[in-house]
Amino acid sequence: MTPKHPLTRLLRGATVAAALMLTALPAAAQDKLTVLLDWFVNPDHGPLYVALEKGFFREAGLEVELIAPADPNDPPRLVAAGKGDIAVSYQPQLPLQVEAGLPLVRFGTLIDTPLTSLIVAADSPVKSIADLKGKKVGFSVGGFEDVILGTMLSRHGLKLTDVELVNVNFSLSPALLSGQVDATIGGYRNFEMNQMAQEKRPGRAFFPEEEGVPPYDELIFVASRDRLGDPKLGRFLDAVERGTLYLVNHPDEAWQLFIKGRKDLDTPLNKAAWYDTLPRFAHAPAALDSRRYDRFAAFLKQHGLIKSVLTLDRYAVELK
Repeated sequence: MTPKHPLTRLLRGATVAAALMLTALPAAAQDKLTVLLDWFVNPDHGPLYVALEKGFFREAGLEVELIAPADPNDPPRLVAAGKGDIAVSYQPQLPLQVEAGLPLVRFGTLIDTPLTSLIVAADSPVKSIADLKGKKVGFSVGGFEDVILGTMLSRHGLKLTDVELVNVNFSLSPALLSGQVDATIGGYRNFEMNQMAQEKRPGRAFFPEEEGVPPYDELIFVASRDRLGDPKLGRFLDAVERGTLYLVNHPDEAWQLFIKGRKDLDTPLNKAAWYDTLPRFAHAPAALDSRRYDRFAAFLKQHGLIKSVLTLDRYAVELK
């Protein structure tokens, strides 16, 4: 056997010593981030759970805790009060919250298309929005939903007073399926539509962005204004982007990651919604469409939901 060159032995010894030193070092500390979801865990949050399960947050040096709220109205207020780092929230609500004094700023996007829809049963006599005259329309949250519905009705020669509004709380599909109402406003096209189909009563959706309502981001990430300089926010968005692209490229594998250890999420409804939500996720979560935000703020002012259109940097930024 040919004896090893002394230099070879020296390099190998140094490599072994370096490896032993590395294994003796403590693991790098992870920066903690608390993310308050907008609602119970559902497919809309897919990229977050993929990033968590694939280790993308960990590789970004983050230890991320995802928390579903007891009350969906709480997350923005809690983040504004410093009791959470990030909230998943809604673009339409943000200008109202900032005008009311909450120091919140949008710094990223999760879902960049509207999900809210006006829904009727597919076998309903309501074939067009004009057919809603004299009909009952169920809603969950007043204010913005009224404006959406009013805008959609006006395109067909109707006013809000031409329909009867019925508060069904959050039982939109049950109210429609039971015949309590003839239509609902506020149901998500990726969820309620699948829920109705699985009840063997398929629905028909009318989309606000096709009926005079400016397009908007359904789900966004907001933080307190004094946190905008925190580099953890940028690393968070980078990991979410990786999660989104993995989900889009590998939807079946991503579904398994989403339900991993969360068997209560493994339902036919969630699985159907999962695939319907795929094209809705923002592929570039950090990007900000300033024209879209300005246009939508003008729409809110036009309908009296805000008093003035704030400069964009007051409530939405693109991280540098």
